Amino acid sequence: MRLWVKICGLTSPDAVAAAVAAGADAVGFVFHAASPRHVTPAGAAALARAVPPGVVRVAVTRHPAQAEVDAIVADFRPDVLQSDAADFASLALPAGIGRLPVLRTGTALPAKLPERCLYESADSGRGTAADWQAAAALARRTALVLAGGLSSANVAAAIAAVRPFGVDVSSGVESAPGRKDARKIRDFIAAARAAAPP
Repeated sequence: MRLWVKICGLTSPDAVAAAVAAGADAVGFVFHAASPRHVTPAGAAALARAVPPGVVRVAVTRHPAQAEVDAIVADFRPDVLQSDAADFASLALPAGIGRLPVLRTGTALPAKLPERCLYESADSGRGTAADWQAAAALARRTALVLAGGLSSANVAAAIAAVRPFGVDVSSGVESAPGRKDARKIRDFIAAARAAAPP
């Protein structure tokens, strides 16, 4: 199966175009006010108009209130909502919107693992690597998307160590916090595809 690649934290039309042109399977838009990659639901909707069918549009949140999720759904209409796994217990989502639960290094795993999850470091968006050894063990039990501290320089080693379903990058393809670099996006996706096992 082909490695799934997500480029996260997009904030400009150029960044969206670069991710799509480089062959990303998914693009992520961050709805978290403390992040330098934060966008509004209306802003994400405008950016996502250039995303072609077949590329998954992911709304990335962390501990959102139901009202925030409702606004994201109403204005942006994502394909998938990504948030910490425990958040979903208190959130209502319309039918047809997928879920990408986030599990984090150093926190207890849920009693029942989701069929697919994103495995991240304790603190998102700061370029901190997740625990690859723990991720590798988890990847044998579920379709794991590895995130945290990835770049074109280390994604091949990460894929070899973890054998994930997919990889997710944000700060590792930036020239400055919140500012994506088209060349780094291309290099990351090329390196990830080249490292993926047949």
